[in-house]
Amino acid sequence: QMELEALRSIYEGDLCFRELSPVSFQYRIGESGDPKAFLIEVSWPETYPQTAPVISMDAFFNNTISSAIKQSILDKLMVEVEANLGTAMTYTLFEYAKDNKEVFMENQPVNTVTSVSNNIPTGTPDVPPSKKKEKKEQLSKSQKRKLADKTDNKGELPRGWNWVDVIK
Repeated sequence: QMELEALRSIYEGDLCFRELSPVSFQYRIGESGDPKAFLIEVSWPETYPQTAPVISMDAFFNNTISSAIKQSILDKLMVEVEANLGTAMTYTLFEYAKDNKEVFMENQPVNTVTSVSNNIPTGTPDVPPSKKKEKKEQLSKSQKRKLADKTDNKGELPRGWNWVDVIK
């Protein structure tokens, strides 16, 4: 398959591209860690490209994206597919998705935290949003400063740093 060779050479070294099989490919649109990144999977039926490739967004990677948005992305990609039937179009589809990422995802809320709770302070740029840290309670900046003041520069607490607290 000419297209397979072409895809391999075009996307060689591209970490967003994955060949799942010689007829099935994934492409991640957006940097990893980008809340609006998504993953498209394109599979070729035997009659491709005379018939449409199968485009899927069922990858686990997309599990924070609402089904409505997935469907609208797939609909837009299918319009491209219709326009390109009969020609090798996997590259075209991936590039089309890259070019239109913002449009595709414009209605996707960026905060895809399932529980929307009001106690998460916004505007704390020094707290990197990472899934693992969410269980720890958030320290306010002044609490952090107090902690930092108590530690010497190695991060070791000086002996007796907490004795005062006991008296309080």
